Amino acid sequence: MLTNSKAFSGFAVNDLQKAKEFYGQTLGLRVTEETGPPGGMLTLHLGSGAQIFVYPKPNHVAANFTVLNFPVPDIDEAVDELAGRGVTFERYAGFDQDEKGVMRAEGPPIAWFTDPSGNTLSVLQMD
Repeated sequence: MLTNSKAFSGFAVNDLQKAKEFYGQTLGLRVTEETGPPGGMLTLHLGSGAQIFVYPKPNHVAANFTVLNFPVPDIDEAVDELAGRGVTFERYAGFDQDEKGVMRAEGPPIAWFTDPSGNTLSVLQMD
Protein backbone atom coordinates (compact mmCIF):
# COMPACT_ATOMS: atom_id res chain seq x y z
CA MET A 1 0.00 0.00 0.00
CA LEU A 2 2.79 2.48 0.82
CA THR A 3 5.40 1.15 -1.59
CA ASN A 4 5.29 4.25 -3.78
CA SER A 5 4.66 6.79 -1.03
CA LYS A 6 7.08 9.70 -0.95
CA ALA A 7 7.63 9.27 2.79
CA PHE A 8 9.49 11.89 4.80
CA SER A 9 10.73 12.31 8.32
CA GLY A 10 10.40 15.13 10.78
CA PHE A 11 11.14 16.15 14.32
CA ALA A 12 10.16 18.84 16.78
CA VAL A 13 12.07 21.80 18.20
CA ASN A 14 11.28 24.26 20.96
CA ASP A 15 12.32 27.39 19.02
CA LEU A 16 11.79 27.53 15.27
CA GLN A 17 13.91 30.66 14.75
CA LYS A 18 16.92 29.20 16.60
CA ALA A 19 16.50 26.00 14.61
CA LYS A 20 16.40 27.97 11.34
CA GLU A 21 19.63 29.78 12.23
CA PHE A 22 21.38 26.60 13.38
CA TYR A 23 20.45 24.42 10.43
CA GLY A 24 20.80 27.20 7.86
CA GLN A 25 23.77 29.21 9.08
CA THR A 26 25.75 26.89 11.36
CA LEU A 27 25.29 23.67 9.39
CA GLY A 28 24.91 25.36 5.99
CA LEU A 29 21.78 23.52 4.89
CA ARG A 30 19.20 25.04 2.60
CA VAL A 31 16.23 25.78 4.84
CA THR A 32 12.82 27.01 3.75
CA GLU A 33 10.12 28.25 6.07
CA GLU A 34 6.37 28.00 5.88
CA THR A 35 4.59 30.45 8.13
CA GLY A 36 1.11 30.27 9.57
CA PRO A 37 -0.66 28.39 12.28
CA PRO A 38 0.30 26.70 14.49
CA GLY A 39 3.58 28.61 14.38
CA GLY A 40 5.13 27.65 11.08
CA MET A 41 7.37 24.86 9.92
CA LEU A 42 10.84 24.47 8.43
CA THR A 43 11.96 22.19 5.65
CA LEU A 44 15.58 21.05 5.65
CA HIS A 45 16.71 20.29 2.10
CA LEU A 46 19.42 17.62 2.23
CA GLY A 47 22.06 16.84 -0.38
CA SER A 48 20.43 13.46 -1.04
CA GLY A 49 17.27 15.22 -2.20
CA ALA A 50 15.45 14.22 0.98
CA GLN A 51 13.46 16.78 2.91
CA ILE A 52 13.07 16.82 6.69
CA PHE A 53 10.22 18.73 8.30
CA VAL A 54 10.98 20.59 11.51
CA TYR A 55 8.05 21.88 13.52
CA PRO A 56 7.62 23.74 16.81
CA LYS A 57 6.22 21.84 19.74
CA PRO A 58 5.30 23.32 23.10
CA ASN A 59 7.04 21.54 25.98
CA HIS A 60 9.41 19.87 23.50
CA VAL A 61 11.50 17.04 24.94
CA ALA A 62 14.53 16.04 22.88
CA ALA A 63 14.74 12.42 21.77
CA ASN A 64 17.32 10.24 23.51
CA PHE A 65 18.61 8.93 20.18
CA THR A 66 20.13 10.37 17.00
CA VAL A 67 17.46 11.97 14.83
CA LEU A 68 19.62 12.92 11.83
CA ASN A 69 22.94 11.56 10.51
CA PHE A 70 25.18 13.40 8.07
CA PRO A 71 27.55 11.10 6.14
CA VAL A 72 30.84 12.86 5.34
CA PRO A 73 33.94 11.75 3.41
CA ASP A 74 36.37 12.99 6.12
CA ILE A 75 35.24 12.97 9.76
CA ASP A 76 38.18 15.06 10.99
CA GLU A 77 37.56 17.78 8.45
CA ALA A 78 33.83 17.85 9.25
CA VAL A 79 34.38 17.94 13.02
CA ASP A 80 37.00 20.68 12.72
CA GLU A 81 34.78 22.81 10.48
CA LEU A 82 31.72 22.39 12.70
CA ALA A 83 33.75 23.11 15.84
CA GLY A 84 34.97 26.29 14.13
CA ARG A 85 31.32 27.26 13.65
CA GLY A 86 30.63 26.86 17.36
CA VAL A 87 29.34 23.28 17.44
CA THR A 88 30.21 21.37 20.61
CA PHE A 89 30.54 17.60 20.35
CA GLU A 90 28.92 15.33 22.90
CA ARG A 91 30.81 12.90 25.12
CA TYR A 92 29.09 9.72 26.23
CA ALA A 93 30.14 7.48 29.11
CA GLY A 94 31.21 4.06 27.91
CA PHE A 95 32.17 5.25 24.42
CA ASP A 96 35.83 5.45 23.46
CA GLN A 97 35.95 8.95 21.93
CA ASP A 98 39.10 10.85 21.03
CA GLU A 99 39.98 14.45 21.91
CA LYS A 100 37.68 15.72 19.14
CA GLY A 101 34.75 13.63 20.36
CA VAL A 102 35.00 11.09 17.53
CA MET A 103 34.34 7.44 18.29
CA ARG A 104 36.52 5.36 16.00
CA ALA A 105 36.49 1.96 17.71
CA GLU A 106 33.21 0.47 16.48
CA GLY A 107 31.59 0.95 13.10
CA PRO A 108 32.29 4.03 11.02
CA PRO A 109 33.97 6.97 12.77
CA ILE A 110 31.16 9.08 14.25
CA ALA A 111 30.75 12.24 16.35
CA TRP A 112 27.53 13.47 17.94
CA PHE A 113 26.28 16.99 18.58
CA THR A 114 22.97 18.63 19.41
CA ASP A 115 20.83 21.34 17.89
CA PRO A 116 19.58 24.25 20.05
CA SER A 117 16.57 22.13 21.12
CA GLY A 118 18.75 19.26 22.32
CA ASN A 119 18.02 16.94 19.38
CA THR A 120 21.02 14.66 18.72
CA LEU A 121 22.66 14.75 15.29
CA SER A 122 25.82 13.09 14.00
CA VAL A 123 28.48 13.27 11.38
CA LEU A 124 29.89 9.92 10.37
CA GLN A 125 32.58 9.02 7.89
CA MET A 126 31.27 6.90 5.06
CA ASP A 127 33.54 5.50 2.33
